[in-house]
Amino acid sequence: MRTHIDYGIYFNNDFCQIARMENGMPVIKRSETMKESMPLCVHFNKRGDILIGDTAFNVLKNDQTRGLKLFEKGKTNTFNQFTRTLGTNHIYESSNTRRTYSSEELSAECFKKLKSFVQDEDVRTVVITVPAKFLNPQNEAVRNAGKLAGFEQIELIQEPIAALTGFGLGSNSNGFYLLFDFQSEFNVSLCKFEEGIISIVDTEGDNWLGDKNVIEAIVDETIIPYLKVNYAIDFILNDSDKKEVLRNAVKFYAEEAKGQLNFKESHYILSDFGDLPFEDENGNEPEIDIELTQSDLTWISRPIYQKAIDISIALLKRNNLKGKDLQSICLVGEGTYSPILRRILKEQITDKVDTSVDPMPAVVKGAALFASTIPVSNEVRENTRDKTKVQLDIKYEARTVELDELVCIKVVNDNKQGELSGKIYAEIVRKDGIWASGKKLIGEKATIVDVLLVEGRSNSFEINVYDEAGNKLECQPHQFSILQGIGGLDGMQVLPYHIGIAKYFESERKELFQPIKGLEKNRQLPATGVINGFKTKFDLRPGVSSDLIRFPIYQGDYNAEGTNPLLNNHVCDILISGETLPALLPAGSDIDITIKVDTSQLLTITVNIPYLNHTEEVEIEIRQTEPVTHKIIDDLKGELVIFYSDNPAMGKDRFRFLLGELIRVEKNGVSNDEKFKVVDSVKKEILKWT
Repeated sequence: MRTHIDYGIYFNNDFCQIARMENGMPVIKRSETMKESMPLCVHFNKRGDILIGDTAFNVLKNDQTRGLKLFEKGKTNTFNQFTRTLGTNHIYESSNTRRTYSSEELSAECFKKLKSFVQDEDVRTVVITVPAKFLNPQNEAVRNAGKLAGFEQIELIQEPIAALTGFGLGSNSNGFYLLFDFQSEFNVSLCKFEEGIISIVDTEGDNWLGDKNVIEAIVDETIIPYLKVNYAIDFILNDSDKKEVLRNAVKFYAEEAKGQLNFKESHYILSDFGDLPFEDENGNEPEIDIELTQSDLTWISRPIYQKAIDISIALLKRNNLKGKDLQSICLVGEGTYSPILRRILKEQITDKVDTSVDPMPAVVKGAALFASTIPVSNEVRENTRDKTKVQLDIKYEARTVELDELVCIKVVNDNKQGELSGKIYAEIVRKDGIWASGKKLIGEKATIVDVLLVEGRSNSFEINVYDEAGNKLECQPHQFSILQGIGGLDGMQVLPYHIGIAKYFESERKELFQPIKGLEKNRQLPATGVINGFKTKFDLRPGVSSDLIRFPIYQGDYNAEGTNPLLNNHVCDILISGETLPALLPAGSDIDITIKVDTSQLLTITVNIPYLNHTEEVEIEIRQTEPVTHKIIDDLKGELVIFYSDNPAMGKDRFRFLLGELIRVEKNGVSNDEKFKVVDSVKKEILKWT
């Protein structure tokens, strides 16, 4: 039985990993093909079998290559990139199983597969990483996926905290660090380390910017132009659906090229005869033979990397910092292997770019280290007790900046053999074998043991229990770990967005977004916010469920205050109903609302009604994001027009481009993913000029 969670999962848009604490060290558990990461890809075959990971990804590649034979976008039974639709009601339809799947269900299948990498015990509890800029509906969806996968206790941790823990900043200098996370999406976090305490100061990012853009640029700027010059393929390029089929089929060549150019000066993109199974207008079957150099990739990728650099510089600027104020830039994600990106970071921010730590495993190892500090819930522990063994109760601080720690240990008398007779002794041994406590008499009252720690690492301890005759007894738990060099959990994570309300302003004659006091962006978690003096507009009759007040809650970015609520994310509604009231609540009565946000960003909402001396905890349902409809686009077009008329500094060309993008995605055939991307970018652009 484990006293702490000990398992961490890194959950990315493209892949996932699982790691476990073993003898004080995080160990990545490998797949059946001995890989440390698994593609987030799910395939349902005609027999109804579920293929997950590499096997599903191979099917996807074959399907996209076969698509070149007819150039038709048919229904698929293979799904990836479904984490982009977490928190929405988007569904995926499989003709082979004749049913639909939510992104939560597909994610759950991947979690189940990860669990299978662990052969020697059941994985019941887990810490799962989420991007710092995930919205509440997305976080809730990750938790739901974990529950569907059978996890009994799920804690969420922001990727920057996991990465910093994995980087081992406990042994580093005090000061500011920039965590630069560039892979399937881009996130940058300004972090502070002070006397063993890591905290996130501010975050920024772009969910639509990442390595995928570089790969697509290689396709559009190199592979497609090569095919256009050497083959007659205008019938493909002039048809958007056919062009998408071609792009999907050749992007795997671009992925390989980019990976190779992380470590080489040049790479040949070569296809064999038959790899592109179609004929051009002259009856020729195309082949690819391109030399891609570092110089080529630089001009292709630099505009993409520049967007990430600009976001990072803006983050520093709004916190009154420059690159010279940083201790270092910590790199996370496969995309940061790029020597081009690293060179631009050194040129424009600081030459103190930390390349000493492998940017790929840092997050999952950090998640496992973080998990080793979170106690397993009492409910899970009770379900996993083996009462034939001596039951121990152990209490200690799982994180500390000190070099020793007090551990309280006592016997719990609930084993099947009845009351324990005779004296019992316990010895705590550090697993490196260098330190041991010696035998200590223990009983139902706590015995305190002062354990010595090795600096800057996770210290793992074994507990040996003996009877009076010196015979060793089996006990549970029999081990624990203490992470030295990093302080407590509270305050490490912060709110990535304002949590606020739509408040009516007489001067503006409209509702505008207002952050709730105590729940502003970058507040340390856990956090509490209070809304005082909200007045009812009509009577609420006791026992009448139709007497209902709906109170919408939004999330907004750092510059969202005073903006149209339409530009922010609607998280949930607080519903106050007469059904649960003990008496009539007259119109004009005050209602006070308290919102608590825990370290996993889960909301608990309490309503207090002074007039009735009544307090209740309100159940909320996190609102899934709706698909982008014509009405949503029309409303946003209207908001853009009004905004531009009030803010001509945006520029006519930029305004026309944004309006054109909204008009473009109204057309049939544009993917929901593309619609989300455009709507999100237009909202951000308006907020930027606010």
